Amino acid sequence: MNLDWSVVWDNLPRFWDGALMTVWLSVVTMALAIPGGLVLAFMRLSKVRVVAKSATAFVEFFRATPLILQIYWIYYVLPAYFDVQLSQMTTAIVGLVCNISSFNSETFRAGIVSIRLGQWNAGRAIGMTDRQVMVRIVLPQALMRVLPAFATTWVSLFKDTSLVSIISVADLSYVSLKIRTESFRIFEVLTAMAAIYWMMGYPQAKLVDWLHRRYRVAE
Repeated sequence: MNLDWSVVWDNLPRFWDGALMTVWLSVVTMALAIPGGLVLAFMRLSKVRVVAKSATAFVEFFRATPLILQIYWIYYVLPAYFDVQLSQMTTAIVGLVCNISSFNSETFRAGIVSIRLGQWNAGRAIGMTDRQVMVRIVLPQALMRVLPAFATTWVSLFKDTSLVSIISVADLSYVSLKIRTESFRIFEVLTAMAAIYWMMGYPQAKLVDWLHRRYRVAE
């Protein structure tokens, strides 16, 4: 096999820019998907049937369909049939946020319903409203319980950002595939791409393992 690693060294700045875009997409998506997931969780727990059913339909759609299909739908169907034209970057953010918010909503909902009814009753017994019980007693405990699950979602999100390359968002995956096309050095470029993803992802995976050990709940 005739290998030429110079294609990797010569394009390091481009790999770097792509890696930064991947990190940026992950951070922005999760920053928006955490409050989005919390809102959806509250809607699903609502006693208003229409609100709960609407949130459930939204969550189940984005959890049950492939992310790549959601990105395609937003980028191609909205402008073609609804006259809504979004840029590549906006499409990527909207698609990722809707998808991750749906998963976050189920994580939040599981954390909230895991808090025993006795704690609600104790809060009400000392004169707190349901809103105060939720904010001061339930949510702090629920957030600590679901922290490991959020960390796992983050790692999945970090890898799933590669799918936005299909609409030419210049993340690490898109940049790597573009360099491969220009240089015809398939093995070297894809190996470098895998190595960069591993170097960024492995510490995150180890952090998730630590969080699971540190914050696991034993009832």
